Amino acid sequence: MQLFYNQDLTQNDTEIRFTKEESRHVVKVLRKSIGDVLHITNGVGWLFTAEITLAEIKNCVAKITSSTLQPERSYKLHLAVAPTKMNDRYEWFLEKATEIGIDTITPIICDNSERKIIKADRYEKILQSAMKQSLHCYLPKLNETILYKEFIAQDFSGQKFIAHCEEGDKKSLKQSLKPSQDIIILIGPEGDFNTKEIELALQHNFNPVTLGETRLRTETAAIVACHSVAFINEL
Repeated sequence: MQLFYNQDLTQNDTEIRFTKEESRHVVKVLRKSIGDVLHITNGVGWLFTAEITLAEIKNCVAKITSSTLQPERSYKLHLAVAPTKMNDRYEWFLEKATEIGIDTITPIICDNSERKIIKADRYEKILQSAMKQSLHCYLPKLNETILYKEFIAQDFSGQKFIAHCEEGDKKSLKQSLKPSQDIIILIGPEGDFNTKEIELALQHNFNPVTLGETRLRTETAAIVACHSVAFINEL
């Protein structure tokens, strides 16, 4: 199934008119014609089935024949991840986390962060592409970049974890997770969280966890955390 994305589509709409770029993709690349069926999501859970009524390279129109609200997971996962020095590694994380299942991503700027500016527009396109490729109907929310100290001071519900590499009394994330509960996990930069940042997280009731015996890159740690949450909730 080929999944398209249109954020403005609602369950009350009766047709969809594709942009010039999308129309070209549908008609010329996918070779769709009048009567063919397409599937579209608006990124907030709705899956639409539509039948092409006009198939022109610059103007493709489809009549919506059905709409279904897809079920949500029993939990919400929020990963707060420091931007990586190499931008393509963060993009890889965004893509894979979307495929596995994530709801919110917040880039956090820490004391050891080497990158403090992100390409939000490009990141959004990667999230959209990964959502369509994995046939999800919920587009993850990408929050604005925020300083760690400002982020940690916010109120969060559910389970709260900080993954770090310093010595101390830590359980593994898999041992600590409880299914069907909202989760937020902090993942630091290449140089890890410093002692003050870890102490600040503990003061705000974040539980320290380990992601394994080996030292992981930021993007790898984020994917391990994402997969651990998905795995625990599949049991």
